[in-house]
Amino acid sequence: MEYSHRPVMYQEVMDKLEAASKPDGVFVDGTLGGGSHAAGLCEHLGKKGLLIGVDRDVDALNAAKQRLEKFACKKLLIHGNFKDIKEILDDRGVGGLDGALLDLGVSSFQLDNAARGFSYMEDAPLDMRMDASGETGELTAYTVVNKYSGDDLTRIFRTYGEERWASRVSAFIVERRKKQPVNSTGELVDIIKAAIPASARREGPHPAKRIFQAIRIEVNGELSILPEAVNDFIDCLNPGGRLCVITFHSLEDRIVKEVFVKRENPCICPKNFPKCVCGRTADAERLTRKPISPSLEELEVNPRARSAKLRAIEKY
Repeated sequence: MEYSHRPVMYQEVMDKLEAASKPDGVFVDGTLGGGSHAAGLCEHLGKKGLLIGVDRDVDALNAAKQRLEKFACKKLLIHGNFKDIKEILDDRGVGGLDGALLDLGVSSFQLDNAARGFSYMEDAPLDMRMDASGETGELTAYTVVNKYSGDDLTRIFRTYGEERWASRVSAFIVERRKKQPVNSTGELVDIIKAAIPASARREGPHPAKRIFQAIRIEVNGELSILPEAVNDFIDCLNPGGRLCVITFHSLEDRIVKEVFVKRENPCICPKNFPKCVCGRTADAERLTRKPISPSLEELEVNPRARSAKLRAIEKY
């Protein structure tokens, strides 16, 4: 399957990072995908500039390599996890960053490739690993659905999916797997539809959307790594360097916002203190007090961008 990915808020990202761009700069796309955003970053870099692309998906790296070949800048494409950005840079002798991007969540290619098991619209094996090579762990959606306790499933569905019917869906899954394992996404969708009352399924998104989101987040550890990873990226920025983060649900956006706010105002003194005595000083400034959302024009051609939010921060 050909790797295709429509970049979300492409121009908005380029606008935020352009102020930090320089011909000999160093940029990181920590969620490289097919290289759509990275191509825009490469356009700002000269022969001495460096684009570092990181992705957990080998298919994405291969597609990005072809897409970025035409650009003159140096390119370093790495099969890895953006949470390891400090180690990635240290191992390769790379100093500070002038700009960085994290486009979180699952890509269009991963959703459209039924074999990966991300989509509730196609029947496929229960997988949902962003790194399908198996090099970074063996946890799959099959393991979560068939091996986790009912209480753990409820916690995941409620916390990561914000699913109203979390306990009921968990109970239906546990009851079903007493008879036989749940092997495919189609089987899981049928269980979810049976668990959620018909009246609750008439409006809103697909009834399986939140459950699939929750399982995917659990399989890939998406939220657990995010606070430290975002802080690490800010740490790695040069003065004047900028970080853009695109999120696709409220849980991610809340984490990113909290990290940005704390970097801008790290003081932990009680509010009634006349002056700061903790000694913590800000080292970054938020460029987006409120997140940027996709334009109506973008949503017309890319409805999947509807829930996207963009936040940006600049290092002092």
